Amino acid sequence: VQVTINPEVSGEIIALAVKEGQLVKAGDLLLKLKPDNYIAGRNSSEANYKSAQANVHLAEANLQKSEVEFQRHKKLFEANLVSDSDFLSAKTALEVQKATHETSIHGAAQAKAALARAEDDLSKTTINSPLDGTITKLRSQLGERVVGTAMMAGTEIMTIANLNAIEARVDIGEIDIPLLVIGQVAHLEIDAFRDRKFKGHVTDIANASKNAGTGSSSSASAATGSTEATKFEVKILLTDKDIFRPGMSVTAEIETRSRSNVITIPIQSVTTRLPKKPKLDPKKLEPETDPALTKQKAKTEIKPDEVVFLIEELKAKITKVKTGISDNSYIEVTEGLSVGQEVVSGGYKMISRDLEDGKKVQINQLSEGHSKP
Repeated sequence: VQVTINPEVSGEIIALAVKEGQLVKAGDLLLKLKPDNYIAGRNSSEANYKSAQANVHLAEANLQKSEVEFQRHKKLFEANLVSDSDFLSAKTALEVQKATHETSIHGAAQAKAALARAEDDLSKTTINSPLDGTITKLRSQLGERVVGTAMMAGTEIMTIANLNAIEARVDIGEIDIPLLVIGQVAHLEIDAFRDRKFKGHVTDIANASKNAGTGSSSSASAATGSTEATKFEVKILLTDKDIFRPGMSVTAEIETRSRSNVITIPIQSVTTRLPKKPKLDPKKLEPETDPALTKQKAKTEIKPDEVVFLIEELKAKITKVKTGISDNSYIEVTEGLSVGQEVVSGGYKMISRDLEDGKKVQINQLSEGHSKP
């Protein structure tokens, strides 16, 4: 977990309290920006607010005076002692004072908000650490003028990372995304530690693909003629503690399903073969009048079987099997094999094309086979 420190206001760095590699705690001082302009702005806003408050008091006094004057003219008007024009003038003066009083209240509210903004800007000249962590990158130096984030991205002053909670971010293809849920166990290989594997668990799965903003992958790559794969970002929190560094390259394998006490064999040992056609009595066959129907019937009815080749008396014996879940190396066999049987394992071309039932095989390394309980 890491954060980039960007100033919210612009200014010159007059104090830099940390250095690269230093440990900090949440709330520790990181740096200060020159506050002179923001102090002046705060003082000006404070004076404007006080002036606005005085205007409110003055408007209240004038309103009270106009109210008394209007009530006096009203009584005289009802006694026919003042003219219509004098009464209307007193009434109009009262309405004007009411509007002036309301305007002064709004003006005071605006001045108060401006003072709050000025005080907030002044407070932002002091930047403290938002989390416990380590200064992994320090990009600015004392005396440098930095730009705030008010209208743009702002200057990246430093990066703080919590090395006690390392998070890996990996891209997963859209086909595999439906298999993922929060909490699944992940096994990670980090390039810097090639001889070791680390564990983690899925903490977040992106709701949108990384190229969602450019439309579909096919339309986005139409101009170049290439197909851009749709990827989703998945976050994995490492449970192992080690000397990791932000930015290290990682490859992850996520356990989507798991089973125990099952028979597994090398995934390349499983191939497919078309089932043997049953022998039919030619006298019982009905002539097919439409060749297109015959071709379509063959396509829909003939499906290849999953098979393996057992080793019996140094010969390959084809055996039909049913398979279950798999990883990159092994596949589960749910039917067709028993513990202790030996299966042929080799290259793709040899298993898928060259090997036939009854063909002699040569065992380079004799063992109990690749079947695993």
